Amino acid sequence: MSKQIGIPREGSTLVTAGLGTLFVLCWSSGFIGAKLGASDAPVPTVLMWRFVPLAAVLAPFLLPRSDKRGTSRPGDLGRQVTIGALSQSGYLLTVYWAIGLGVSTGTTALIDGMQPLVVAALVGPLLGAAVTGRQWSGLGLGFAGVVLVTWSDATAPGNDVPAWAYLVPFAGMLCLVAATFLERRATTSTPPMRALAVHCATSAVVFSAIALATGSAAPPTSGQFWIAMSWLVVLSTFGGYGLYWYLLRRVGVTRVNTLMFLVPPVTTLWGGLMFDEPLTAGTAVGLTLALAATWAVTRASGESAPRSARGNRPEDGATPGPPPPLEATSSDQHRAGS
Repeated sequence: MSKQIGIPREGSTLVTAGLGTLFVLCWSSGFIGAKLGASDAPVPTVLMWRFVPLAAVLAPFLLPRSDKRGTSRPGDLGRQVTIGALSQSGYLLTVYWAIGLGVSTGTTALIDGMQPLVVAALVGPLLGAAVTGRQWSGLGLGFAGVVLVTWSDATAPGNDVPAWAYLVPFAGMLCLVAATFLERRATTSTPPMRALAVHCATSAVVFSAIALATGSAAPPTSGQFWIAMSWLVVLSTFGGYGLYWYLLRRVGVTRVNTLMFLVPPVTTLWGGLMFDEPLTAGTAVGLTLALAATWAVTRASGESAPRSARGNRPEDGATPGPPPPLEATSSDQHRAGS
């Protein structure tokens, strides 16, 4: 029997709305921070020095521990390493690479915003959840917005970004989708901070290897670089990545992923103010379509809540959600944001 997705758990609606707003801002900050950091150093350098300090600070949480919130089963560590490699290493590498190639922060964010479309298409066969017709319509509208914004950016006068560069963020989005489903299919949860530590340690190893292999491990001495690193650690990693997984557990797959549609407008405006990135008519229309999609999908989820709230609870046999709060900043932790 299918079960409806995107249903908020018991708790304050105001708190959920506030956390959702904070998540959108923190996730958007990742795209801005990526451009700030990339202006002073190569992508491997930025990512290495974003995660090496994080991994060092979180190292104590790598010590094995078994309590009510998690287990120490042998497969848990391997699963968390894989999730970290997908949701942090793979996702962030593609985002930074795309921005470094010249794809605007807003367009990169909107391409990543296709994640809900892919999740909705796969959530039935993989999680046994139901998606309503109204949700499908909203998701299709969001896809149209993504296509329009990407086309407008790629064909803008003076744009010399290679066409293939716009495929790079798609690869990152697929990494995040894969990590989301891998997390939700887990039968056990991992303590939040331990998962975060595993994710960050995995990314630190991956990015350090890339930086050393390319001869770009030495960080620049400019103050702007370290400001950008602080920005990325506090806002993007702890804020964006952590809130992503926390909200995934709190309100469900569809609701959380449709918040992604709010990230591109915020990022586009933010990028325009900070970097003077152009805002064309096509971009505005595409962003409007994306916002309309958010409204349609969220409204559909809300209307179905009374019918399905009971059956969606873990104690009733529903598919378990990702690990406890903060799981996003480390799968137990939050995303990266970008």
